[in-house]
Amino acid sequence: MPTRTRVLRRAAALFACAATLTACGLLPGTDDGNRPEVERNTLRIGVMPVVDVAPLKLAINEKLFEKAGLSVQHVTLSSEAEGIKQLDTTLDITWASHVNLFRTVAEGTQLQLQGEAYQAGTNTMALVTTDPNYDGPAKLDSPRIAVNSESDVGALTTKAVLDTAGVEKQRISLREMPFERMVDAMRAKEVDAAWMTEPFITKAQKDVGARIVTDTATGPTKDFPMSGYASSKKFADANPKTLALFRQVLRDAQQLATNNKLSVQDVLTGYVDVDQQTAALVSVGTFPLSLNPIRLQRVADMMDNEDVLPGRLDVQGLLPPGTTS
Repeated sequence: MPTRTRVLRRAAALFACAATLTACGLLPGTDDGNRPEVERNTLRIGVMPVVDVAPLKLAINEKLFEKAGLSVQHVTLSSEAEGIKQLDTTLDITWASHVNLFRTVAEGTQLQLQGEAYQAGTNTMALVTTDPNYDGPAKLDSPRIAVNSESDVGALTTKAVLDTAGVEKQRISLREMPFERMVDAMRAKEVDAAWMTEPFITKAQKDVGARIVTDTATGPTKDFPMSGYASSKKFADANPKTLALFRQVLRDAQQLATNNKLSVQDVLTGYVDVDQQTAALVSVGTFPLSLNPIRLQRVADMMDNEDVLPGRLDVQGLLPPGTTS
């Protein structure tokens, strides 16, 4: 039985949705005669159970795609790499971190970015510990840090923030493991801290009293662009009108999430393994409304500086034609 608090939260979210869509006129025409002409009206989108994709879930719940004339299927992935590999076979668009997308492009895969999903905010990604003595990023000379991937955004931002704090990068030991195992690894003293995103940060704080050593969206990584949506270049060239409509509805969904963060926290319980009480405590970042080449170039340049890429990647070339800001 839903609690009174949850009912009121849901009502507030729905009211904000209606107010936003009505006042701003964001929705495409809902009459068949007003719907834009597209090459196809179905899209299969790969997603993972992360905060980043909450606006897409809201768009499904509020029938934003349906009203625009698009039938969208969310396909839950086991990894970002799986989603990228499935483009042009079982998927049309996939969600992934910008770091993974840019690395894939550098390796020779032709992709086109279709939208930014998420930008880090305060404590949306952080180094978390159960060690009461690890009370600052410079406390340990040779920290052992758990990350979900040694070649993704966690490793990149951890090194950048610890380096800024005075810890030599070559002395940082990264241990790759799933988010779900990180708390046990910290308690077993296998690692000193873990790089986590939400809702794992809040769950660790709530369940075992973990503390944040340092926010990893600070200094050189403040407001860091985290993730986005991409299609193959082949699919983009064949379906420009369909993808333009997708980007329009995505923008509406991102605006909806931006206007009502409570709706984001509320929708999390529907696809992330988190209860309502924990979801209400989750820190939420920013949902960008458009593809911004300057913002995205920042990620590629940091990857280049950290020797994650073989050379500088020009992000502008990955954007749909006409995207300049």
